[in-house]
Amino acid sequence: MSKIDQDTVDRIAHLAHLEFESEEKNRILKDMNRMLDFVDKLSELNTEHIEPLIYMSEEVNQLRDDVAKETITQKEALLNAPKKDSDYIKVPKVVDRGRSEA
Repeated sequence: MSKIDQDTVDRIAHLAHLEFESEEKNRILKDMNRMLDFVDKLSELNTEHIEPLIYMSEEVNQLRDDVAKETITQKEALLNAPKKDSDYIKVPKVVDRGRSEA
């Protein structure tokens, strides 16, 4: 199996928008190579008669019918709202349409 070198760490750091000091970069390099060695060890296992694992458990989801029903009235919901007007709960603005992050 091929080993990770400093150039590969630099490319991965660039793609992930990470910056490492030289000491950190050496530690990351060792850690990544240890991970590859571990994965490479798995290839030594004989999996000839092993079925692929599709689900982590044998349990089956118990689904219920999706039926709309009123569980709380609008008036009851407004009773506990910290900020409200006559009909709606007021919340702080969380979307800024004027800014683009690309």
